[in-house]
Amino acid sequence: MSDKPHLDEEALAELQDVMEDEFDVLIQTYLADSRDRIRSLREALKANDSDAFIKTAHSFKGSCVNIGAPRLGELSLNAEMAGKESRLEEAQALLDAIDEEFRQVTQRLESLLVG
Repeated sequence: MSDKPHLDEEALAELQDVMEDEFDVLIQTYLADSRDRIRSLREALKANDSDAFIKTAHSFKGSCVNIGAPRLGELSLNAEMAGKESRLEEAQALLDAIDEEFRQVTQRLESLLVG
């Protein structure tokens, strides 16, 4: 497993400073969007649609990096590369790892929410 942290505390502190009162909304939006993207990854894999899988993994990677979830971003990059390299047979294990890491990230982010 990666030596990257679940959350980049410095990046999150910067986001909190910039977003101020909107920080909670940003986190809740990220979590909801992430659940949708993970669902889309599973659907693309089930349909054997590597193009949709690659695009979803790529966009998920970007949102994870932006929110300060580097380990989840790295897993998303691995999923994207598996799709690009026609290694979708490895994708199920990657999705399981993404699910587990997303649970970790969700717990940590929810602990930062005010209300």
